[in-house]
Amino acid sequence: MHGERHRTDRIGWLRAAVLGANDGLISTSSLVVGVAAAKPSAEAILLAAVAGLVAGALSMAAGEYVSVSSQADTERADLSRERHELVTAPDSERAELAGIYVSRGLSPDLAGQVADQLMAHDALGAHARDELGIHEITRARPIQAAVASAASFAAGAAPPVVLAGLLPPVALAPGVAAVTLALLLVLGGVAARVGGAPIMRGALRVAFWGAVAMACSAAVGRVFGAVV
Repeated sequence: MHGERHRTDRIGWLRAAVLGANDGLISTSSLVVGVAAAKPSAEAILLAAVAGLVAGALSMAAGEYVSVSSQADTERADLSRERHELVTAPDSERAELAGIYVSRGLSPDLAGQVADQLMAHDALGAHARDELGIHEITRARPIQAAVASAASFAAGAAPPVVLAGLLPPVALAPGVAAVTLALLLVLGGVAARVGGAPIMRGALRVAFWGAVAMACSAAVGRVFGAVV
């Protein structure tokens, strides 16, 4: 027996979870570092961190739900149109499916036989998969994406929020930056490992952009904090 392990079925939740955790950690840490650079009170920094967590999690959930719902609506519309065409013009749909298989390298006779057998088994499924490119494991799932994004954003934002409540203002910016970079390395590595990509490249890529975001936020906080 030849067993293979593929990761395509993880695309939906993995993309939303990685994006949410990465955004939660980077945006909240950058917010804390930027506010701390302006040297406000510890209470103000903590309030900004908590507000950033709540607003970010809800925003991620809403954004994912709306965007993935649009994809789901398009898929449903395409399937409905295909279902109608299978009823009203089955011969044309059979020829269309056979033509797809010919373009992939089958002979016309064999392509016709394959099209006949697949349509006899599941005509809509065959056209959804081979004509429209819609696969069950990659179908749009708005609620799953929204929940995964909100939960992962909150999880990613939790460390800087906790640090904002524990560390004194003078040590907050360097402490949050150090912890965030370490967590980003871990997050990038885990995401790359789950997705089957090179671990080191994934980890360094995430950490680099996190460092850029925190540096820019600290510069804004220092400049505008001094002005105010």
